[in-house]
Amino acid sequence: MTSAQKKIDKEKIRYIAIGDSYSIGEGASPNESWPALLTRHLNDKGLHVDLVANPSRTGWTTQQAIARELPIFVESKPDFATLQIGVNDWVQGVDAETFRKNFTDLVDRMLAMLRDKNRLLIVTIPDFGVTPTGPKYARGRNISEGIASFNKIITEEATKRGLRVVDVFRISKEMGDEPSLVAADGLHPSAKEYAAWEKVIFTAALDLLSAKSAIRDPQSEIEPGR
Repeated sequence: MTSAQKKIDKEKIRYIAIGDSYSIGEGASPNESWPALLTRHLNDKGLHVDLVANPSRTGWTTQQAIARELPIFVESKPDFATLQIGVNDWVQGVDAETFRKNFTDLVDRMLAMLRDKNRLLIVTIPDFGVTPTGPKYARGRNISEGIASFNKIITEEATKRGLRVVDVFRISKEMGDEPSLVAADGLHPSAKEYAAWEKVIFTAALDLLSAKSAIRDPQSEIEPGR
């Protein structure tokens, strides 16, 4: 390997996305998932980002992410990661205290593997209740309020650790007014909606990966549940 090749390899950023259906891009093609879009757009900006793994799975909770995704995360030795998880915990009736415990356990174990502790980007849960088939998962509960309460936990725990948070909750509400933003299943985002999320995620990721320090206050970027 030449010195130039070694330099390029050293500059590569190994990226892993941990999450559920929203990170895997359910309702769109794999290339239209927001982590795939994010990778391409970061490379367009001159950052050598390689999405080495996206073990996210539809229907998985924080507990399943710990059991099934975290081992892949550890083995892959990432330099950068995103985490968007929690919707299935709420759907399945996981209580807030248990969710907080599992979420913080997952975050802390991910941070333990990252050399740069700033390079974990947290993404909030969207409001799926505005979609045509979303209400059937309510089981008598208010979906918007429930998801907002979980996003509050996510934001609180991220803030404690100085992590950046990107809010897609507010953006996701547009799915209730525009059918083209909802996938054919009537529940998940369409490729168009994932692209809208990626725009705000990209801005935060580019800033985070371009700067060697300087963490912004997550509270200045999001207002959970609004």
